[in-house]
Amino acid sequence: MTRTIRLMHPDDHPAIAAFMAEAGDYWLLADGTPPDAEEKARDFFTDCPPNCDPAASHRLGLYVDGQLSGLAELSFGFPAPGDAYLGLMLLAPRIRGTGHGTTFLAEVESRARATGAPTLYLAVLHSNPRGLAFWRRHGFGPTGISRHDGRTTIERLAKPL
Repeated sequence: MTRTIRLMHPDDHPAIAAFMAEAGDYWLLADGTPPDAEEKARDFFTDCPPNCDPAASHRLGLYVDGQLSGLAELSFGFPAPGDAYLGLMLLAPRIRGTGHGTTFLAEVESRARATGAPTLYLAVLHSNPRGLAFWRRHGFGPTGISRHDGRTTIERLAKPL
């Protein structure tokens, strides 16, 4: 099994849209509706936390055996200047639980450390217990910040780098 992680570009849109459709189970949890894969693919290149520059974000693709199998969006400057924020890290259902997430996260953390970020933040849906367990296993802890969006509680976690 070969694994590659690389920066994604707008010309990767078709593969990203196909991936977003494949990972539709996550979007059902997050949004309460099936994803508009084309819209999610477009948003992948523009979404980022407040006060962050979308052009400075790292938008990464994880390829397993040549097929796009994961996406991550890493931004800088939220919640405070200098911090790193993982706005999205999503794996295809076909590779979840196989160790690829750990490898993908290690690449994200390495990129955050390279900028001098002291902390990596993210938000997790409580309606996604497997995701919550993954983040906790990898050293992310509660920040005390959470909100309820009508469907689920979203909790901010942090990991010192």
